[in-house]
Parts: sequence; structure tokens; C-alpha cells
Amino acid sequence: MDKIATPEFIAPDPHVLGVDVRAADIDDFGHVNNVVYLGWIARAAWAHSKALGFDFAAYRDLDCGFVVTRHEIDYRAACPPDTTALIATWITANDGRVRLRRRFQIILQGTGTTLAFAMSDFATIKISTGRACRMPAQFATGYPANDALEPLFTRLR
Repeated sequence: MDKIATPEFIAPDPHVLGVDVRAADIDDFGHVNNVVYLGWIARAAWAHSKALGFDFAAYRDLDCGFVVTRHEIDYRAACPPDTTALIATWITANDGRVRLRRRFQIILQGTGTTLAFAMSDFATIKISTGRACRMPAQFATGYPANDALEPLFTRLR
């Protein structure tokens, strides 16, 4: 993915995914439906994972992958039609065993208005069985966490 300018984000060095708002994203209130945000953060997480070298083929080779255990989204402003949202993600926790946390900030390109903050917790599973497993060493080191960022997000509540 090409580097996207990232002004106005809450923390440095995010992985950023730009998403053009589609007509299908707009609800009867005339703005992006809240369910769409969930799809955006999932796409941003996958894009970041792939940028770190972990696509699904890599997961399959390791017989291990991350699955979501929890999502949380705090909406701050409506996203209008015919705009572009920038979804930034940071890994703020990785226990090196089973759990990983991502934080997200979604801003409106051009204005820098924060549309939402989000959080997703993940756990590792063995793909062949669907059961929880210890993460491989490649995940412990390949998904580096900046745990110093977590307080920035917890203070937002």
C-alpha cells in the first residue's frame, strides 16, 4: 500500500488504510452506517497484517491465526457521503502467548475530523482444530506492540 499522509492522528506511526465511502455505505440518516465502520477496521487490521508479512497463506503455513474476541467502537462524528475515511491502526498489546490488541482511529480525509475510535481484541487459534493455541514465535515478534500507546486510548473514554 502506498504511504498515506497521516496528519491529526492521536499517535505516531500508524498503519493507514484509505477507504472511499460508497453509496451502499450510506444509511437512511444520510451518513455511513455504523456497521460499515466494523468492516473498515477489519480491513485495516488485515491490510496491516499483510504489510507485516502475515497473509492467510502465512497463517495456514503456521496452522495458526488471530480471530476477534471483542470489538468496541466509540463514534465521534458522522461520515458523510462522497468522502474518504482514513483508518489508522496500531498494535498496543501482544502478550506473546495468546492475545493481541489493536486500536484504531478513523478520520475524515481533508478535514482531519475524528469519526471514531475503536478497539479489537484478538486471540490465536489453531486453524486445523479451531481451538485456542499459543501463538508461534513469529507472531510474538512479527506483530510488534507499542504498549506505551494504550493509555492514550484509555483516556479517551
